[in-house]
Amino acid sequence: MGMIALLTTLDWKSMLLTAHQVFIRLVMLELKKAMKKTLKKCGPNLQVAEYLNQHPKIEKVYWPGFENHPNHKVAKAQMKDFGGMLSFAPKGADFNAAIKIIENLKVFTLAESLGGVESLAGHPASMTHASIPKVEREKSGVVDSLIRLSVGIEDAQDLIDDLEQAIG
Repeated sequence: MGMIALLTTLDWKSMLLTAHQVFIRLVMLELKKAMKKTLKKCGPNLQVAEYLNQHPKIEKVYWPGFENHPNHKVAKAQMKDFGGMLSFAPKGADFNAAIKIIENLKVFTLAESLGGVESLAGHPASMTHASIPKVEREKSGVVDSLIRLSVGIEDAQDLIDDLEQAIG
């Protein structure tokens, strides 16, 4: 059978579908690996929280994994690893200092919505809570310097290094 005869007898649609299915299976496999990695690596949130808690330029860290967090007991009863969401406030409650930290981050990505596998950062006073008067925001703990983080699946040391260079 010649090459032209062979090519005309091939069912190209089923071959493309098969290639598409292979691609989807590879993507799903990688997602499963990422999820397993995430479940195994729930340590980055702890490591990042502890790093920030010990940093001399950080005034307060809000993470339910710390025993001094007001909702620690509830979180301990409901969660395995206390989650990857945390907030912190640099010393001085300075709006511009918080903006500078956010702008200097390289691994964390600026985002209003803090969900995903990548590490994200947000500044509530200028983003999600910007329309709330400062006095009202501060009553609920959202001070001008507050920075929120969603710790993703990146290596903990990479995240800590990024925070270190951003905070200075």
